[in-house]
Amino acid sequence: MKKSIYLIALTVLTFTNSCSSKKEDNTITKDSAILVQVASPSLNDSKELNVSGQIEAAQSVNISTRMMGFITAINVKIGDHVSKGQLLVTISNDDIKAKRAQTDAMIAEAEAAFNNAKKDLDRFNNLYKQQSASAKELDNINLQFNSSKSRLEAAKQMRNEVSAMMNYTQLTAPFAGIISQKMMDAGNMASPGMPILTIEQAGELQVSASVPENMIQQLKLGATANVQIQSAENSFQSTISQINPSSQFTGGQFIVKIKIPTATQKGLYAGMYATISVPIKNAIEKTSIQNAVLVPLSAIEYKNQLAGLFTISSNNHALLRWVRLGKTYEDKVEVLSGLEKTESFIISADGKLFNGASVKIK
Repeated sequence: MKKSIYLIALTVLTFTNSCSSKKEDNTITKDSAILVQVASPSLNDSKELNVSGQIEAAQSVNISTRMMGFITAINVKIGDHVSKGQLLVTISNDDIKAKRAQTDAMIAEAEAAFNNAKKDLDRFNNLYKQQSASAKELDNINLQFNSSKSRLEAAKQMRNEVSAMMNYTQLTAPFAGIISQKMMDAGNMASPGMPILTIEQAGELQVSASVPENMIQQLKLGATANVQIQSAENSFQSTISQINPSSQFTGGQFIVKIKIPTATQKGLYAGMYATISVPIKNAIEKTSIQNAVLVPLSAIEYKNQLAGLFTISSNNHALLRWVRLGKTYEDKVEVLSGLEKTESFIISADGKLFNGASVKIK
């Protein structure tokens, strides 16, 4: 009997210790703080203007026709190098050939009438000198001659019009370059103004960048620009070759062109993205560029269409703060509202952060 009572007491003691241990473990897990690293926003006091751009050909045109007709042949493909005047596309031209045959017949008829009228004019001039023809008869012959001459000229101009139409069925390269796009194939219906091919001038590349209106006054033609193309691991220094003086059709952005030196074009292709940095000698004080509150992109948390970052409350808990973001500067982004300039925020954590999590600064 005593042995049974002892076993029951031992079992109860063991169960009580186990529950106490689990409770203690849960308390420790719940109360353990996540180690975090914090930072404060930085002010963009850079004396450089940084914008993003894209490589493009210095000259690029769309090849199209003014004639409606079926495409009978496209003699090139994407990536082909073409020379100036090379035949690219052929449009069906049977109807134009028929019109040309008609104008040829009209010219032959008009030439015969003109030659006959010229002979009559010469004959009546001689008769009039011999007083064998009246002035009225000579005037009528002159009228017939001028009329036949006009009909011949009209027929020749019609022939020129048909020849011009024929040229629009034989599309050639306006300059030496590379075929970069092909929008149609043989058998498609070509319409006036609809592009069939795009050709880019070979050997001449430039960087095109959009600059906001509050920065455009800082740029000048010929100013030095540092360009970096990360995808090609290429960087070089060049100059601003063009500044578009209007932003009416570009959404308030001014287009700036930067030349790419020939020696640095190897491995570069139209469409690659570039980062442009332009030194600013006379920086304007207290502008939105210099006083921008910047935080690392890695610290931003995204949920649906909202952006936020974690701050630390007074009782050392993580607090998700929703912010409004502005422009991006390389690996940092501008915070327009939601974060004070002197307020700290979490940039990294040793665990999964959530709103209200207990944190401890490293």
